[in-house]
Amino acid sequence: MYRLILVLLLSACAAAPTQVAVGRYRAPDAPMYSNAVMDHNRLIGQWSQVAAFGGEACKPGSAEISKSGAGLQIRYRLCESGVEMAGAGAMPAENVGRFNVPGQPGPWWVLWADADYRTLVIGSPNGRLGFILNRGPFPPDRLKAARDILEWNGYDTRRLVVY
Repeated sequence: MYRLILVLLLSACAAAPTQVAVGRYRAPDAPMYSNAVMDHNRLIGQWSQVAAFGGEACKPGSAEISKSGAGLQIRYRLCESGVEMAGAGAMPAENVGRFNVPGQPGPWWVLWADADYRTLVIGSPNGRLGFILNRGPFPPDRLKAARDILEWNGYDTRRLVVY
């Protein structure tokens, strides 16, 4: 009898799992951090999409980042939240690792870039998008690191589709 009471008391004290709102992939109350020491010029080049939230409904895409006199430019076609999104234009930085991208449901925050800028983990504070861009081979250790970063920033990685 005492054991049953103890089990019931302990289960009542357990923290409830964080809920993620429908249409969002991260908990709204979770802190989120962008990469504060990145070199924006190292983002220049061709990127392939290797994972996305809601990505089972469309094919993986790509993004090309270039530089002009006005700053970074982007041209993309990506699977985001199960919808193919495409756009092009200026990609102004609102802060280090935080960009306004034309046609997007929120700013892109670079949550992580590996040391050689081969993998980027992108998220948005509103939780409406999250995906992984890569160039070259995408080994399991970088996938694990990317998943860990997404989880640390409040994303429910059970909903992440890896292509």
